[in-house]
Parts: sequence; structure tokens; C-alpha cells
Amino acid sequence: MTKILVAGASGYLGKYILEELHSWKIPAIALVRAPEKLEDLNYRNIKIVQAEVTRPETLSGVCKNVETVISTVGITRQKDGLTYMDVDYQANLNLLKEAQRTGVRKFIYVSVIDGDKLRHLKITEAKERFVDALKASGLEYTVIRPSGFFSDLREVLYMAEKGRVVLFGNGESKLNPIHGADLSEVCVRAIAQKEKEISVGGPDILTQNEIAEMALCAWNKPANIVHLPGWIRLLILHTAKIFLPGQKFGPLEFFLTLMARESIATRHGTHRLQDFFNQEVQQIKQP
Repeated sequence: MTKILVAGASGYLGKYILEELHSWKIPAIALVRAPEKLEDLNYRNIKIVQAEVTRPETLSGVCKNVETVISTVGITRQKDGLTYMDVDYQANLNLLKEAQRTGVRKFIYVSVIDGDKLRHLKITEAKERFVDALKASGLEYTVIRPSGFFSDLREVLYMAEKGRVVLFGNGESKLNPIHGADLSEVCVRAIAQKEKEISVGGPDILTQNEIAEMALCAWNKPANIVHLPGWIRLLILHTAKIFLPGQKFGPLEFFLTLMARESIATRHGTHRLQDFFNQEVQQIKQP
């Protein structure tokens, strides 16, 4: 039976992909740096293997008898002295080379929507450099491009807790973020699909104003949204680039750039953002 290797299996999306593979009864390998992060995993069809994708010598043999690799490997906030190039590019490249060496058929990689148009950003520069390598690898491949995760919008929820959400511009830019559980289904279905690139989002296309209202509603706060002119966003970016270290500037650069763009992709899934916000607030409130 088909065996799948999931890299980054202990991360937000990786855990949902393991759950989806379990529900399909597909044998899989969960590749993780810290196995204790999956100590509660009790799926008979999934084997946990320890390796560090940033250290190619630890990857020898991990792809043996593997038909498809699904990689969610990437960092949002740089830590442990590692850069985006170290992880989003080089670590994935290490895994790709091992996949080539052992005859893997297909490599599925999770990037970001419009990543090819955002190469000037540090995060997407690394991701798209790997996409280039993947396309030239000779393997079958699919690049998954989510329009943003529900989990990315926790920052809006934390703002809303204080009773106010600050947006740049008029707040009418639209996006359709997706829940990890819905995105994991897309990743697993891609194993048998021919599409080379899949841009996907959640079921609801929302304006930034609507997202802010949902976040405030989750806290039972009135709709208090402050709109700042777009030039302030650019000023913050310019100033931050000068004064912030790279590991802090990268996530801010990515977040503030996407705040000024529309990110709408094919609608998929059943999870709703308001439900996600409500659940997050309940967890925060728990003692």
C-alpha cells in the first residue's frame, strides 16, 4: 500500500495531515525533530521517525519505500540561529535530494499564495527558491498555495481582546483563510492528483473589516475598528527594516505586506473563522 512521508509532522498543519492520513488508513511516516511532540499520537498506520531536515546526514534512508513526500517544513519566526534560507529552502532541498536518491515518485510542498509574486519578501524568497528546485527535480510535484491560515489571524484576536482592532486602509481587502483540517484534506488528495499548483482557501471570502468584527465578537466587544492610512504601514515597514533584527522583521514584513493585498483562492472546506475565534477565546479563558 502507498506509504507517505510527512515532514514537519509535529507542526500545526503536519498534525492535521497525519489525522487525515489516519482517517484514510494510509500508511505513513511522521518525520520529526522532537518525537515527544507526537507522544499522544496513537495511529497504528503511522510510524514516527526522528531526523533533522537541516542536517542531511540524519535523513539517510528515511524515504525508503516511500511513494510520496508531503513537506510542511518552514519557519514563521526564525530561531535557534536558523534563517529562512536554512529551513524553508535548504532543509527542504536536503529532503528533496534524499527523495530523488531513493526513487520517490512525488513531492508535495506547502508554500503560500502568490509566492511567485512576493519573492522580495525574506520568507517567500526562500520558499520560492525551493519551488524552483522542486520543479527542476524531475519528480512529479504539487505546490499547495493556501491563502492564509486561521491560525495566522490569532494576532487580530489578541488585538481584539483589548477592545480595538487596528487596520491599514479602508479594511475592504478580501481574503479567504483556511483551517488546517480543511487544508490537510487538499494535501492528501493531491497525492493522486495531477495538478502541479493548487491555490486554495476557506469557504468564506471575508473583508478585513469582517474579520476584525468576528474577532471582537468572540470577546463580546463592540465593533471598534481603527483605520490608519496606508502610508503608516509603509513607514512601519521602512523603520522596522532598519532597527529590527532579521528574525523579528521577517514575520512583520510578511504580515504587513499581506495586509495590503487581496488573497482569494478556490473555496474549500467547512470550517468557519467565527467558530475558530470562539474556540480560541474559550481556550484562553480557561484557567
